[in-house]
Amino acid sequence: MPGTTAIEAVGLRKSYGDLRVLDGIDLRVPRGTVFSLLGPNGAGKTTTVRVLATLTPPDGGRARVAGHDVVAERARVRRAISLTGQYAAVDDLQTGAENLRMMGRLSGLSRRDARRRATALLERFDLAHAADRPAGTYSGGMRRRLDLAAGLVGEPEVVFLDEPTTGLDPRSRQELWRVVRDLAEGGAAVFLTTQYLEEADRLADRVAVMDGGRVVAEGTAESLKSRVAGHRLDVVATDAAAYERLAAKAGTLTRAHAAPTADPGPRRSPESLTLGVPTDGGAPSVRALLDALDPDGTDVARFAVRTATLDDVFLALTGATTAKEPARA
Repeated sequence: MPGTTAIEAVGLRKSYGDLRVLDGIDLRVPRGTVFSLLGPNGAGKTTTVRVLATLTPPDGGRARVAGHDVVAERARVRRAISLTGQYAAVDDLQTGAENLRMMGRLSGLSRRDARRRATALLERFDLAHAADRPAGTYSGGMRRRLDLAAGLVGEPEVVFLDEPTTGLDPRSRQELWRVVRDLAEGGAAVFLTTQYLEEADRLADRVAVMDGGRVVAEGTAESLKSRVAGHRLDVVATDAAAYERLAAKAGTLTRAHAAPTADPGPRRSPESLTLGVPTDGGAPSVRALLDALDPDGTDVARFAVRTATLDDVFLALTGATTAKEPARA
């Protein structure tokens, strides 16, 4: 039922030798929602998915997926889930229809039911026109949709998508976004890991940010953005010397003019001579910041006030370096 818990994890821990990859992860994902897990490479995202999908046993803590314990009831969990990784796992020599019929038979469907399910999924994923073509002739976006369709043959309650749009062009990415929203609206829980922050912003009902094996923040995209900074004043310096002068002043000034945030420090981009300064977005605050940064009006070439993005959240809440996760199997 929509709203009931599809995934629940409490205190999940996982280490490889002396490397602690998960350090007490707590998560809860309701049915009928999209949950996105963000974090830099090595933060623990893929290991979290592997534990929840029963591919890797945890060292501690507990987790239930679709109502089943991931350790004691692995077979039941696997019957209730679908897992799609970064790379499409389809048979290039078989047609799209043959791929889906094969998955149906492996899932225990009769020949007739496997054929019906394949036809329905090809229509749903806009692949009917290519049903009889070898999958090896499909574009990247079509292969990704076919891979996702194959995972839905058994009508899973929980769908794990581990960076599913990696390498896709913008049009193919948007097509996959539509499919993800349709899955959630149909009652499935979608657990999405991604490094495309716009993707999480567009799709996720809730977002968790991981760093160093821990969840460092969780909430809606809007609540996380307001936690870091409601708005940001971006100033572009006239030259490198002006940028250094502006940067030297910014650290102390932002604390006086920014709204309360998790990270009130400036966002620096010396390559583009741009300095991002948190602000409450009000005209008095912006004017005061500009006057304090550039009282003579000679160092700032142009400026813009922007709403905070998940990029700001990511940069504020995650460290510059993290331990590297073991390679994917």
